[in-house]
Amino acid sequence: MAKKGSTKLKLLYIKDYLERYSDEDHPVSAENLQEMLEKNGIECERKSIYSDVQALRDYGMEIFRVKSPVNGYYLASRNFEEAQVRLLIDAVQAASFITEKKTKELVKKIASLCSEGTGRQLTRQVYIENRLKCTNEEIYYNIDVLNRAIRLRKKVTFLYCKRIVTDDNKAVKIKERRHTISPYSLIWSNDHYYLIGNYQKYDNLMHMRIDRMKKVEMLDETIRPFSEVSQYRSYFDSADYVSKLFNMFSGSLQQLDFVCSNSILEEILDRFGTGVFITKCENEDCFRMRTKIAVSEGLVSWIMQFGNKIEVIEPASLRNQIKEKAQEIFDVYKDKSIFE
Repeated sequence: MAKKGSTKLKLLYIKDYLERYSDEDHPVSAENLQEMLEKNGIECERKSIYSDVQALRDYGMEIFRVKSPVNGYYLASRNFEEAQVRLLIDAVQAASFITEKKTKELVKKIASLCSEGTGRQLTRQVYIENRLKCTNEEIYYNIDVLNRAIRLRKKVTFLYCKRIVTDDNKAVKIKERRHTISPYSLIWSNDHYYLIGNYQKYDNLMHMRIDRMKKVEMLDETIRPFSEVSQYRSYFDSADYVSKLFNMFSGSLQQLDFVCSNSILEEILDRFGTGVFITKCENEDCFRMRTKIAVSEGLVSWIMQFGNKIEVIEPASLRNQIKEKAQEIFDVYKDKSIFE
């Protein structure tokens, strides 16, 4: 029995079918479309499908007709190209803060942005089981509550989990502590998702990993203005904030001046961008760079990974920190282990 209002529904069914099943390698014939419509209770003549396809073209859908390998139609353009879907799938797969279960769910949904055939090919190339993934299934809920609290300018409370070694040294256990925070922004950095906010007792910003949060709740209490604890006034500039941090370590902003080997120019520009002040040294094998950055343990560790390819000129305090850290490392390896 034909459905009531089937004339209006017919175009929608054809549109959905083309989006789900057709692509350049998998065209669908008029017979396929007619069978699909009949299964959904819509009777039609095959020749009417040609005018329906033309109506969808007039609507703006890029539908091509081919005669090989079969005489049929396929949707030539979509909101997301195959390469874009591949990038989204890879990003979700690589994100360690998304659990294995949630990763599989997201990958399946993202793949549906392509045709079913293309989606199957893309998901076949996804390997999740051997990746390090968090086990906190509250991650979606946490992000939703935090995002809502930021939008409504409300404080949040949650349990923050930290792993510690037990007193008997036989296992690692979870230590939980409740926090109440004024939330300002959510950022993704160093393969982790963070909440940027303020703990009322201190006049600064702090960042906490969302995958370590449990039982997140939004309070009715209004947040502390971020202008009281940061340099930002009209809006919280997340990109600027992250660009000044290293490995998510907070620190005071200072003028940084250092000399680098030309061999690490790409790494320097990847980290600081092309807007920094760079000059060539008299020694043609190196360059000098100046920028403003948060001086912290994270910055010290980042500089030390380059060994003798970076020399800090200013500030003197950072130069001394690197000397002290290098001496500490030397002390560990020069003789018997200091941990024994």
